[in-house]
Amino acid sequence: MNLHEYQAKNLYRKYDIPTTKGMLLTHPSQLDNILNSIGKNKWVVKAQVHAGGRGKAGGVVIVDSKAKANEEVRRLLGSTLITHQTSKDGQKVNSIYIEEPCDILQQIYLAFIVDRTTSRIMIITSSEGGIEIEEVAENTPEKILKNTINPVVGIMPAQCRQICDDLGLDKNLSSQMISLMQKIYKMFVENDLSLVEINPLVVTEEGKLICLDAKIQVDDSALYRQPELNESRDDSQEDERELKAHKLDLNYISLEGNIACMVNGAGLAMATMDLIKTYGGEPANFLDVGGAVNETRVIEAFEIILSDKKVNGILINIFGGIVRCDIIASGIIAAVKKMNITIPIVARLEGTNVQEGLDLIKAANLNIYEENDLDKASLKIIELTKGLN
Repeated sequence: MNLHEYQAKNLYRKYDIPTTKGMLLTHPSQLDNILNSIGKNKWVVKAQVHAGGRGKAGGVVIVDSKAKANEEVRRLLGSTLITHQTSKDGQKVNSIYIEEPCDILQQIYLAFIVDRTTSRIMIITSSEGGIEIEEVAENTPEKILKNTINPVVGIMPAQCRQICDDLGLDKNLSSQMISLMQKIYKMFVENDLSLVEINPLVVTEEGKLICLDAKIQVDDSALYRQPELNESRDDSQEDERELKAHKLDLNYISLEGNIACMVNGAGLAMATMDLIKTYGGEPANFLDVGGAVNETRVIEAFEIILSDKKVNGILINIFGGIVRCDIIASGIIAAVKKMNITIPIVARLEGTNVQEGLDLIKAANLNIYEENDLDKASLKIIELTKGLN
C-alpha cells in the first residue's frame, strides 16, 4: 500500500526525521490560511498522487506570490496528472501539499527496500540524486551503491560510516546521515514498510540534511498489524479492478494487453504471461485465483477481467491439485453460461481428472476451447483474438 507524500512526511515527523514544513490542501478556500501559516515568500505546490515523475509532468511547482499559488492550486486540484509512472489515464489530484522551499546545495538519493533475493532490508544510495536518477542508474550504474542490513544485528554505525565515506560526506554531514539512517531503519521495521525512498535528500546551504521528498510503501500482508496506517489507504488512487480483487482476496494486476489470464498460482501466472508474450500476444492482466477454484471464484474473476474493455479473449490455465479438474471445468462452464460470455476462451487444464474436465468443456458446446498443452493454448488464444476489437 502506498502513502501520499504528506502522509509519509507525517510519519517522518514521528521519528524526528528532518523534513520541510508543509500543510495539506483539499479546497482552494484553505490556501490563504496555509500560506500564512507556513510563512515565507515562496512556496512549493505539490500534487498528491501515487506516482513518481510529478515534477516533469507539472505536478510540482515553485511559486513566489499568493496569486501564482492560487493559480496553480486551481489548475491542479481536480485535474488528472499523467506521469511516466501512471497509466495513460493518469491519476486524479484530490489534494495538494504546500510546503516551504529550501536552498539546495547537493541532492542525494536514499532508499530502504526489502531485497527479495536475500530477504533482508537493503540501503540504496547515490550521490547523484534528483529527477534524473533513472538515467543515472541506466548510464552510470556504478554510482548506485547497495548495502544489505544483517537482520540479526540491525543497522550498525560502522556500516553507516562506510556509506557516508562512499558518498563523500564530510564529518558534519556524516553525523547527520548516520542518525538519519538509524531513524529510518527504526521506522521501517516498526511500521512493516517495504519501501522508503527519499529523492532528493538534500544538503542545504546551511549544511543541513533535509528529506525533501517522501515515498513510502507498506507491506500489504502486515496491514493487520498497522491499523493506523491501514486507515491511510486512498482508494481513489488505485485501479478499480485491482481494488475489487484485493477485497475478494484475488491477486490481480492490470496490464496493457488484450488477452486476459486466469491462473491458479503466482508462478504459473508468470509463466502464462511469459508464453503469451513469447508467441507475440499481449497479456491484459496478472490474475492468481488461488487454490480453491470454484464457480463463485471463477465468476468473481470473470467480472474483474471483463470490466477491462481492452480484453477480447481469455486464457484459463488451471492446475487441478487441491481441486479436481472436472470440478474446475464445471465451474468454468456454469460461470460462462451465467454471465453469457461471448469472447473466445481457451481453457488449459492439468492435474487430477484432467481428461474428464476437458471432456466436460467440449461437451458444453460453448465458446470455450479445451487444451492440455500450455504452448498450444497460448498460440490458440492469440490466433482467436487477432483482428478482434
